Amino acid sequence: MSTTNSIFDVKYRALTIGIILVLTTVAFEGLAITTIAPNLAQSLQGIHLYGWIFSAFLLSQIVGTTVMGQQIDKRGVFKSVLASFSIFVLGIVIAAVSFNMHMLIVGRAFQGFGAGALITCVYTSVTLSYPDALRTKILAAFSMAFVLPSLIGPYVAGLIAAYISWRFVFWIVLPLIVLALSLTFRSFRNLQNLQAQRTSAPKDSSKEMHAIMLAIGTGLLLTGLGMISDWKGIVLSIVGGFVMIPSLRKLLPQGTFSVKRGLPATMASRGLYVACYFATESFVILALTEVKGFSEELAGLIVAAGALSWSAAAWLQSKLDERDRGHGRKSRVILGIGIVIVGVTLVITAIVYSGGGVSLVLLSQIITGFGVGLANPTTGAIALQQAQAGKEGEISATLQFVDSFSIGLSIGVSGALIALSETLQWGIFTGVMMALALQLGFVLLSLVTSFRITTRVQESPHPLNETETKLPM
Repeated sequence: MSTTNSIFDVKYRALTIGIILVLTTVAFEGLAITTIAPNLAQSLQGIHLYGWIFSAFLLSQIVGTTVMGQQIDKRGVFKSVLASFSIFVLGIVIAAVSFNMHMLIVGRAFQGFGAGALITCVYTSVTLSYPDALRTKILAAFSMAFVLPSLIGPYVAGLIAAYISWRFVFWIVLPLIVLALSLTFRSFRNLQNLQAQRTSAPKDSSKEMHAIMLAIGTGLLLTGLGMISDWKGIVLSIVGGFVMIPSLRKLLPQGTFSVKRGLPATMASRGLYVACYFATESFVILALTEVKGFSEELAGLIVAAGALSWSAAAWLQSKLDERDRGHGRKSRVILGIGIVIVGVTLVITAIVYSGGGVSLVLLSQIITGFGVGLANPTTGAIALQQAQAGKEGEISATLQFVDSFSIGLSIGVSGALIALSETLQWGIFTGVMMALALQLGFVLLSLVTSFRITTRVQESPHPLNETETKLPM
C-alpha cells in the first residue's frame, strides 16, 4: 500500500505549485516596490509621502489578514480567494496608472489588503488540504516562494524602472497572478465543498474592529507626524495615538508594553529589530539613489545581497539549533541583534562618509541581513515554545501581526521625518539620516529587551526550518 509522502504528488501538485506561485507573486511585488520607490516618488512629485508607499500596504495588510481570518469560514475558501485576488489586482492596476502620489497610496492600500487576505487563504488551504504528515513540508516550501524574489526581484525591478518605466513593475505581476489562479482554481473550488462539511469554532469578531481601529489610528498618527510643524499635525498625532494604543494593546500579548519576561519580551524584541531591518532597507534605497547617486539596478542588487545573507544565516542557525538542541537560542537572538547593530552603524557611516562607496554599503547590507537571519527564525521558535497546547496557530498569527505592524509603523514614522525635513527645507540627506538614526535606536532597544527573553528547551526539540525567511510586505 503506497502512502503519500510528497507535496508534489499528483493529488497535491497543482495546489502546491499554485500556492508557492501565489506567495512568490506577493513577495516579488513587495521587494520590487522597495527598489523602485524612490523613482516613482520623484516621478509623482511625492517624496514627502515616501513612507506611505510601504505603510499603506502594511497597515491594510493587517486589516486584510484579520478580516479574512474572520470571514473565511462564512464565505468559504474559494470565494475568499477570488475576492482576495480581485482586491489585489485592483490595487496593482490603480498603482500602475497613478497620476499622483495619493492615488498610488490608495492602490498600495488595496494591494496590502488583498495580500493579507491571500496569505490567510493560503494557510487555511494548507490546513484543509494536506494531511498532518505533509503540513510541515508545505510550510517549509513556503520559503522557496521568498528566496527567489529576494535574490532577483530588487535587481530586475531596478532594471525595468531604469530602462522602461516603474509602471511596468506593477504590470508584470498580472500574468503571474493569472497563472497562480489557473493552477489553484480547481483545488480551491474543491475545498469549498470540503469546508462546508466542517463545523468551525465561533470567531472573535472584536478582532476585526480592533484591527480596523489600529489601522485608522496609526494612519492618523503618521499623517500628523508628517505635518507636525503645524498645529493640525499635532492634533492628528494626539488623536491617532489615542485611537491606536488601546487597539494595539488588545492585539498584542498581555505584558508586551511592559516587556514582561517570556512571550511579551520575545514579541517586543522581535518587533523592534524587524522594524529596524526593513525600514533601514527601504531608506537605504532612497539614500543610495538620491544621496549617493547609485543607479536603481545597483541599489537593488545591494538589497538582494542582504536577502542572500539572511538565507545563509537562517540555514546556519538551524544547524546550530540541531547541534545544541535549542539551548543556545536566546544567545543566538542576542548575537543576531548585535550583528544588526553593527550593520546599521556601517550603513549610516557609508552614507555620511563621502568616500563610502559600493563596497562599504554592500558589506553593511550583508552584515545586517546575516544578523536578522540569525535572530528571526529563532525568536519564532521561542515564541511557539510559549504557546499553550492548541494555541500554536494563534501565536503564528501574532508573529505575523507583530512583523507587519512594526514595519509599517517604523517606515511610516521614518517617512514622516522625511516629510518634515522637506517641509523645513533641511534636504533629503537630513531626512534620511534622521530615519536611519531612528532605526539604530530601535535595534539598540531591541538588544536591551532581548535579555528578558526566556526559553523552554524540550527534550527533543525539532530543529528550526533551515530555510525560514521573511514574510512578504
